[in-house]
Amino acid sequence: MRLHTRYQNSAGERVRIVLELKSLAYDYVAIPSLSGADYRCINPQLLMPALEIDGHVVTQSLAIIELLEELYPDPSILPAAPFARAGARAFAAVIAADLHPVTVNRVRRYLAEELGAGDAVLAEWYRHWAKLALETLEALLKRRDHATRFAYSDTPGLAEACLVPAMRNARRFDCDLSPYPLLRELDGQCRDLVPFRRAAPESQPDFPA
Repeated sequence: MRLHTRYQNSAGERVRIVLELKSLAYDYVAIPSLSGADYRCINPQLLMPALEIDGHVVTQSLAIIELLEELYPDPSILPAAPFARAGARAFAAVIAADLHPVTVNRVRRYLAEELGAGDAVLAEWYRHWAKLALETLEALLKRRDHATRFAYSDTPGLAEACLVPAMRNARRFDCDLSPYPLLRELDGQCRDLVPFRRAAPESQPDFPA
């Protein structure tokens, strides 16, 4: 397996976390630029990550994660109970579909270069959408049927793999995280675990010295 990504790519971090949780070996391929013709051949969307596996190239982090779960189901990153599974998938989708897109550089660059948004406006724009997503995630944890050690089970999995990079981005953009005690506790639990530390940006070979 070859994972094309970059140290600060949060979608790539999700995949790295799952690879580490499943103890799967892979080659890390750092992408210095998304504008190169070589990478366009790998991913026509020119986004990260992309996974080369068994002669195939799979794009989009959640699709990659689902494939890894299907190919290597043990240990599973999804709860055993169907409704808990659905809860974990919904939690992940809020992050991947609603929160992550507003962090993507090309989106913020368009706002700045084409619409004239300054740094202060961009920061406020991000924090507005981040607040809505984080409020949703906190509410989803509050309404769980029963408490578990992690979001939807007693072991970390899909939900946590998506949450930790998202919380890192929120801190990077100076979001106020004090209203989300459940998210902060879950994030802190995970960042202490070896798979999450190994997948973190600062542990990657292209992290700046």
